[in-house]
Amino acid sequence: MTTVSTTTSSTSSSSSSSSALSSLTSNFETFLTLLTAEMKNQDPTDPTDTSTYVSQISQMAMVQAQIETNDKLDTLISQGESAANVSAASYIGKSVTMSDGTGVLSDGSASWTYGLDSTAASTTLTVTDSSGNTIYTTSGDTSSGTHTFTWDGTSTSGTTESDGNYTLTVTATDSSGTSITTSVASKATVTAVDTSGDEPELVVGNSEIALSKVSLISE
Repeated sequence: MTTVSTTTSSTSSSSSSSSALSSLTSNFETFLTLLTAEMKNQDPTDPTDTSTYVSQISQMAMVQAQIETNDKLDTLISQGESAANVSAASYIGKSVTMSDGTGVLSDGSASWTYGLDSTAASTTLTVTDSSGNTIYTTSGDTSSGTHTFTWDGTSTSGTTESDGNYTLTVTATDSSGTSITTSVASKATVTAVDTSGDEPELVVGNSEIALSKVSLISE
């Protein structure tokens, strides 16, 4: 997958600002033409009150200033998006760590590491899909420390799940039924970056991961 620059929204906003400014300029010129004609043909003994015209000119000037400000903000947003895309592109070829439980099933394999703060009496590992549906459940290690879990993509019912993003949740309790603090992380290598959406997506295998999910980057 190739990197695609996200310029559509910024270009659209810029075009809207330019169109609004052009329309305002045209209306202002028409207003000045009418004002000039009226002043030329006014009754010298009963001149037109100019306070209304002055107020309208001031309002048009304020609108023009607001349009120009919006245009400058659109430019800044576009520059920020471009900088984010360039930064995301530097992730290609690097290993990224997700610590929110997200893992990538690719070619029938997904791996996570999970930790238990203390020894547990019972540990349950639950894999859910992107919609939150439970796909697979099994027992995990109960000793304190870090452990590894590798899933082959087979659901509890025996069906083979398609490649994609899955989430591992680890719940553990001690002998008295008290919950034990757990942590989950997974690693993946970035092969490309997709910048066609609102947020850069890191391409891993046949899946994409939001940049905001990454907690660590390494060579």
